[in-house]
Amino acid sequence: MGVEIKESPVTDAEFEAMQEFVRDYLRASVETEDEGGRMRWYPWHSAKYRFNHILNVVDLAEEIARKEGANADVTRVAALFHDVAKLEAEQDRHAEVGAKIAQEYLTTHGDYPPSFVEQVVDAVRDHSYQGELTDLALETQCLIEADILDKVGANGATLLLLRMGYESRTHMDAAEMVGRVLERGRDAKERIRSDTAESVAHRRIKRVKWLKEWLEAEVADMDADDPFDPDNDDQTEQ
Repeated sequence: MGVEIKESPVTDAEFEAMQEFVRDYLRASVETEDEGGRMRWYPWHSAKYRFNHILNVVDLAEEIARKEGANADVTRVAALFHDVAKLEAEQDRHAEVGAKIAQEYLTTHGDYPPSFVEQVVDAVRDHSYQGELTDLALETQCLIEADILDKVGANGATLLLLRMGYESRTHMDAAEMVGRVLERGRDAKERIRSDTAESVAHRRIKRVKWLKEWLEAEVADMDADDPFDPDNDDQTEQ
């Protein structure tokens, strides 16, 4: 008996069109890239950053799905739409709003099987679920794991180091900020369930641990009586 080969319901061209829709939707959710919009003063709340995050999650979610035996098409499409409403809806509603956007798009831009559309919509709606991941469909679990892991590793460390500048902090706080990423990675490892996601988390945590150790070795601690600190009461005028 031969092995059944299932044709993907989403062609490369269709997926590319979905990407363009999500990118344009995010752009339309803010006034401009340079001014206005929701929390514009942090660059990772811009349409550009949000779309990059989405693409990262698509790649990770698809990798996890394929290795864990989930429906990779459902997972990658859900990953593409999971944060489409992030810049226009409140945080506690963006998953619900995004699910409605995904449903409308999939039912008006192709002849996708109803079961496929339903699975995608469910995954988008549930991707902010905070409970036990194994309670959810495998595709949703893969999406959530990918979403968590994008904030871990070199990418997560870079974002927090960028944040230092926006908070007027110096490079001497770098090890502390990278330590936060390390804590986030350990928390993520406690939550994720698939072997594939655990393997990704392990690699990323190791990179962050190395970076923290390198920073601690190369960046000297500021002295408690730092003469450059304007708030140091012990300073004497010369």
